[in-house]
Amino acid sequence: MRQFGDLEALIMDVLWSQPGGHSVREVLARFPEGEARAYTTVMTVLDNLHRKDYLERERRGRAYVYRPKQTREAHTASLMEELLVGSGDPGATLLHFVGQMQPGEAARLRAALDSLSEDQA
Repeated sequence: MRQFGDLEALIMDVLWSQPGGHSVREVLARFPEGEARAYTTVMTVLDNLHRKDYLERERRGRAYVYRPKQTREAHTASLMEELLVGSGDPGATLLHFVGQMQPGEAARLRAALDSLSEDQA
């Protein structure tokens, strides 16, 4: 798995931020101001993301409607797992990462780990 390019990331952000499927025209309409792109460019990137298995699509009338196959969180977790495995020492890398967290983030992580421990007991 790899990270997205700039336009891919923008498109995925639109799709993750707006539940339900969206056509090319709807994706374009949800781009932030100043991020205008050609319809055909967005259509090509959506098709590429579909071929790369990041999106599913269904035909509605004459257009396709696209939706992400994974949530943003699931995708990010997959990227993090890949980076940890590739680091050579996942445990040390994870400890270093956790050591750099802000106190509030560390507390949320601690609560999540406690919750997982309770679920497994």
